[in-house]
Amino acid sequence: METRRKVFAYITRGEENNRELLVFEYKGEPEVGLQVPGGTIGEGELLIDALYREVKEETGLPRDVLEFVGKIHKYNYYPAHKDKAYERNIFHFEYTGEKVDEFEHTIKSEGRDNGLVVQYRWEPIEDLPKLAADQDEAIELLEY
Repeated sequence: METRRKVFAYITRGEENNRELLVFEYKGEPEVGLQVPGGTIGEGELLIDALYREVKEETGLPRDVLEFVGKIHKYNYYPAHKDKAYERNIFHFEYTGEKVDEFEHTIKSEGRDNGLVVQYRWEPIEDLPKLAADQDEAIELLEY
């Protein structure tokens, strides 16, 4: 069985019980589901480089508004409909930029998502809706 390596970013803001997670949906495609920034690690690419590249491509946020907290989890995900496994590496960033509750971003990447428009918003972690493809698997590991 083929294994693909992935990175995901839990970007949070707020304190304690008011902590929120940055999530997105593809514009005009709500059926795809709510997600967090992330993607595939390229051949020969370092994990941390893939993480920063994916966050930049998918959010457009500059590094200076993201405080790296650390890696919080690594696990394998086996989707029922594919004969593949995905090694998921989940990292935590704290957002330190201006308070913007929602924004749109056009993805700029070398991948198949290039040019897609995503709509970002903050969701309270305490009442977080289910994320697509179990991307919320490690939410409870976020440090408060």
